[in-house]
Amino acid sequence: MHIASKHALLLLALGAGSPLLAQKLCDVRQFGAKGDGISKDTAAIQAAIDSCAKSGGGTVRLAGAVFVSAPLDLKSNIELSIAPGTTLAASTDHADFVPMREFNDDGRKPLINADHVENVVIDGGGTIDGRGESWWADRSPGSLRPRLVVFRYSQHIRMENITVQNSPMWQIVPYYSDDLTFRNMKVLAPEGLSHNTDGIDPFSSSHVTIDHVLIDTGDDNIAIKSGQPGSAGPDAPSHDIVIRDCEFRHGHGLSIGSEIAGGVQNVLVERVHFKGTGSGVRIKSNRDRGNDIGNFVYRDLTMEDVATPILITEFYPKIPTQIDAAPVTRLTPRFHDITIENLQASGARDAAVIVGLPESPILNLKLDHIDIHAKHGAQLQYVNVQAHNFSVQAAQGQPIIMGSGVRGELRNQYAFTHKGHR
Repeated sequence: MHIASKHALLLLALGAGSPLLAQKLCDVRQFGAKGDGISKDTAAIQAAIDSCAKSGGGTVRLAGAVFVSAPLDLKSNIELSIAPGTTLAASTDHADFVPMREFNDDGRKPLINADHVENVVIDGGGTIDGRGESWWADRSPGSLRPRLVVFRYSQHIRMENITVQNSPMWQIVPYYSDDLTFRNMKVLAPEGLSHNTDGIDPFSSSHVTIDHVLIDTGDDNIAIKSGQPGSAGPDAPSHDIVIRDCEFRHGHGLSIGSEIAGGVQNVLVERVHFKGTGSGVRIKSNRDRGNDIGNFVYRDLTMEDVATPILITEFYPKIPTQIDAAPVTRLTPRFHDITIENLQASGARDAAVIVGLPESPILNLKLDHIDIHAKHGAQLQYVNVQAHNFSVQAAQGQPIIMGSGVRGELRNQYAFTHKGHR
């Protein structure tokens, strides 16, 4: 696939390192940081960043302690190196995270704010901790919580060998950014307590690689986005994204959507293990937030105790009992060219939910070598599908429930078992 070869070149380029990142070492203690886990070291850390940036670039080093900070502005040509056993901890003073417009919506400034930067690395083996517990407790409508790490209109970004955890809201967000790699890292937040703590959310971003990343969090493990519901536009798409050799534990799954008013194209997902997530393959939109959405390949996926291994819906968040056609608009989602091959799932609740719109059915869905063991079978409506070696074992009810608008080769090409009998 062309996006895989392109990302191989990007990985080689990033792995080679940039000479700009090796010019100067700025240890935050030399700028007055205490690292006592209590005092706010914001001014000292920012001074270290600014000093390295003024010299054309360099490494800002945090080592051997817990450094508490309010929001920081990252600059171009900076390596933020957080050593093993070291934590950059967000201030728990909510007033430090000032309100701002974020992603065409109301928000707050993130802990690490990278705006119009390039050639940035965050690494070192340590931890970035959002300490979001006090934010999670407030579930009132309209409450604003900051994200943790945001790259806005930026390029040539690499995060690796780092743990990111406990963000008040979404944890890592590339927004209108290009050429980003997230590799050999962890993104964590406690299940059940930390609502909306998505792991990595590429938003209208391109040429993104997520490689060997463990995500165990309280919402979408990954959510690829591109435009808010009801957006007046224009919205740029997210495109050319590779996700490989990852492990997703608690969380809502590997999502495309639901905010995709700009569209999403060219996504490759391979060799991913899901354990205990709400969904596996999760593509979601609705009539108020869609666009051109397709050219996705998922292959070599394994799933344990995933509630719904395949969830593809143009009716997010809830599928109505009565489905009627509606006029096609600029925001009507158009799902097409989705291939899922070599997927094995056990311990599922619902094998699959695949539901398109009457006015915009899912086109060219290919299911090949799929084996799912579930309590309930697969539901399909308004989809053009080609299924080969599609096996569903359902403990209750029919393994395959086909509603209106199902077209293609499914009727002649799938095999299933029901209550242990072929």
